[in-house]
Amino acid sequence: MELPTQTFRVTRADLIRYAGASGDFNTIHWSDRLATKVGLPGVIAHGMFTMALVGRAVTTWAGAPDAVVDYGVRFTRPVVVPDDDSGTEIVVTAVVREVTEDGLTRLDITATCQGDKVLSMARATVRTAG
Repeated sequence: MELPTQTFRVTRADLIRYAGASGDFNTIHWSDRLATKVGLPGVIAHGMFTMALVGRAVTTWAGAPDAVVDYGVRFTRPVVVPDDDSGTEIVVTAVVREVTEDGLTRLDITATCQGDKVLSMARATVRTAG
């Protein structure tokens, strides 16, 4: 079973807010000049911010944050955030891989940006309501 697609817009303003909240002020998250100097295509979103947005999708599907039993990802590709008002989008989809006898639902998650997969091995286990 496929779960409803969720889309999250990411702008440079979001990166600034996340940097302040997390304390991660690495220049690759705000300076195109320095990001490209180290070989990146431009400013990229914080990996943990990307993971948090996908986690938000999981909590929405689960119905509550405390229904999430396990959640993990591997970072595959950076989310490049252009310096404009539109930013970019992360599109999150999931399929139910398994529903266990003890009331857990295991999800296989896909997160893409501009058609490229940005996370791999993205999986979650949620407690089934009931």
